Amino acid sequence: MTKPGRKRARAASGAPEGSRLEEPGEGGADEAVAFIAEQVAVLRKLAERHRLDVLHYLLGMTQLEADEHLRLRTRRKLS
Repeated sequence: MTKPGRKRARAASGAPEGSRLEEPGEGGADEAVAFIAEQVAVLRKLAERHRLDVLHYLLGMTQLEADEHLRLRTRRKLS
């Protein structure tokens, strides 16, 4: 257990600080964001169809965030 206000120390894994470990077969962050954006679009349509206004709004914000992430990643790769 950690004391309030203190972070737990990370176990040494040999991976560089800040890198994320990926399971075999995963395509990485960009592929995950693209998948999330696709699924959120479907869920958003479902929420709209059933007039779930708050969910429709929140899923729309999620979709915008995912699209923005992909747009910025694409821009960085082109630079």
